[in-house]
Amino acid sequence: QVQVVESGGGQVQAGGSLRLSCEVSGIMYNMDAMGWYRQAPGTQRELVATIRSNGLPNYGDSVKGRFSISRVLAKNMVHLQMNNLQPEDTAIFYCKFVTRWRDYWGQGTQVTVSS
Repeated sequence: QVQVVESGGGQVQAGGSLRLSCEVSGIMYNMDAMGWYRQAPGTQRELVATIRSNGLPNYGDSVKGRFSISRVLAKNMVHLQMNNLQPEDTAIFYCKFVTRWRDYWGQGTQVTVSS
């Protein structure tokens, strides 16, 4: 059974930092990409950051220069370091694991940034 486990969400003041982690287990397929999307109330889910199997990262425009994604090679695991968080970053952050055959999503972790 595939499990996508996210951790590290929480509440922080503007200018603060958080680190999200995601680990996928029970998967039989190779990873094509893995990363994070977020969704604030009343908005569509948007790209935050992903990293491909070759290590190439991709960032959403609103987080470039503030967020950094990294992966653990020995595991299906990624970390998202979020610095200089702002109230507009408040959202549920979802981990996504992409394979050739299908995508897997986590349940989401709440990030709340207060001004």
